[in-house]
Amino acid sequence: MTDDRHPSLAPPAIPRGWKYRALKALFTWFGNRSNTTRLRLGKLLGGLSYRLVRPRARVARRNLEICFPELDAAARERLLRDHFHALAQSVVDRGVLWFAPPERVRELVSLSGYEENLKPLVAARQSCILLAPHFIALDAAASRLTMETPSGATMYSPQSDPDVDALVREGRARFNDVHLVNRRDGVRPLLRHVKAGRPLYYLPDMDFGRKGSLFVPFFGTPAATIPATAQLASTWKLPVLPIRGSWNPATGRYHIEVLPALADFPGEDGLEAATARINRMVEDWTRDMPSQYYWVHRRFKTRPPGEPGLY
Repeated sequence: MTDDRHPSLAPPAIPRGWKYRALKALFTWFGNRSNTTRLRLGKLLGGLSYRLVRPRARVARRNLEICFPELDAAARERLLRDHFHALAQSVVDRGVLWFAPPERVRELVSLSGYEENLKPLVAARQSCILLAPHFIALDAAASRLTMETPSGATMYSPQSDPDVDALVREGRARFNDVHLVNRRDGVRPLLRHVKAGRPLYYLPDMDFGRKGSLFVPFFGTPAATIPATAQLASTWKLPVLPIRGSWNPATGRYHIEVLPALADFPGEDGLEAATARINRMVEDWTRDMPSQYYWVHRRFKTRPPGEPGLY
């Protein structure tokens, strides 16, 4: 069978380096552990990363100061510890998502809203945007949804290490026909997938610099935000279905909700208003599960002209 995909989308050759083999063996080992053992590993690694990964801890601590000024320092530090625990658990659980048998994935990750909200669009070959902000259930949602949808596409930021990059790509493209679009190529390559009727799994809430971004509030602070969700939805008349993923620390399991398409989106008030609406949604979800947002990202890295840096 020939691969007619764009060269930047075609799967890379899998390296044979020791790092790739070691990482795959480690994640496969994670995937073969019991739920109880994985939870212990996540707690252990979370505690270690909180203490040892100091640059990321500083970024996350600063983000919490910006977004939760009403909390005292002790409360924010507890939230920071909980975040590193949740983040480490999501890494351990990729062993199940990427390498365990499919029935183990279904046991780990429950799914609701697919039948009524997404399946009819897939059956009609109607492309749509699956809006998936940066919560720790991000990979759980992607894996579980690709088990159900015959074909889909998502933007992907290549890892700097080719062995790590190959492992991540292999895991994320495991089920069915998944097209990974290099983020460096911009939004344009996504259009061929829109025309093919594929769902687009899109992450709306990263700071990619000043170019093309709008400064809209996130927890009351202007945050550089790419308005591509509203642009794609407006230009191609795409429904936008929020994907809400959460992790239950008590059970160690994830639940993914495919929510109904956003009503009247992007609306008549322009790109900035539509983009601010998405940020408000992400903020609301974050307040519901504050330890599970990706605080280790420098969400406020780019500042409006004349404003000092926040990190």
